Amino acid sequence: MPLDKQIAGVLQQFRDLPEPDFSQIDAAQYRQFSDNLLPAIPGDPMNEVRDLKVAGADGELDARLYRPSEEPDLPLLVFFHGGGFVMGNLDTHDNLCRSLARQTEAVVVSVAYRLAPEHPFPAAPLDCYAATCWLVEHAAELGVDGSRLALAGDSAGGNLALAVSQLAARQRGPKIRHQCLFYPVTDAGCDSPSFEAFADGYLLSAGMMRWFWQQYLQETGQADDPLASPMRAEALDGLPPTTLITAGFDPLRDEGEAFAQALREAGVPVRLQRCEGMIHGFISMAPFVEGAAQALTDAAADLRGALQ
Repeated sequence: MPLDKQIAGVLQQFRDLPEPDFSQIDAAQYRQFSDNLLPAIPGDPMNEVRDLKVAGADGELDARLYRPSEEPDLPLLVFFHGGGFVMGNLDTHDNLCRSLARQTEAVVVSVAYRLAPEHPFPAAPLDCYAATCWLVEHAAELGVDGSRLALAGDSAGGNLALAVSQLAARQRGPKIRHQCLFYPVTDAGCDSPSFEAFADGYLLSAGMMRWFWQQYLQETGQADDPLASPMRAEALDGLPPTTLITAGFDPLRDEGEAFAQALREAGVPVRLQRCEGMIHGFISMAPFVEGAAQALTDAAADLRGALQ
């Protein structure tokens, strides 16, 4: 299937931007540039949007709560943003979180975990797990039903949702009903066929992804830790039912689909959806890409069904 026409138009807007020299680039400067690359898009109106502090693994973290309606005791969806473990924040994914809250009929809480290289692995997964536990423990004061809990994340955020699921399975809680993973990072190897086939020209490049891993993993052997590379976990049984969305023109496509197969082999219910004409990051383009909007609607329906 060819590249989606609307996605092709998006790529055309980025064609004149030179890729930085990742052997020399400063992570903080690149983060500032990347996080402000796209203009803010007005999102769905919410009954309540508020910033709050949640517990991380080593101190408080910023988070943002999105309540779609006045209905009491709505379910809880914890969201982890993408950005290669290096970039992204509450604002870059504000629009997506609003859409998820509206379409899932759940309270979404987006967590601003600590970023690499200032806070390398395992800071991010430990932050995300601690924040999820805190949110469940404080569900009553937040006005949510902590017994109806799901996770979602895109790219590196999908990786972190998987880390939380693994930790929850190991430590017997909290109980997670469903996880929704948009084109997740699942292995540090960077050697799949799609990684080579779509190495350049599709927004996320092979060079960029390798650089992300270099910032995130700073000690020998960390690539084999299943909290970094969930594809390398010895066992995946016990993880929650999963919706996993991949993009046809994404370097991470094959590792995401291989992980979906590994989950199935472990007995985990999985709905895998490849969005053929899409690129990495497309789900955030739902306001102006029809294929992305439909994929988001499909994924939200899975979450809504699991949380009812």
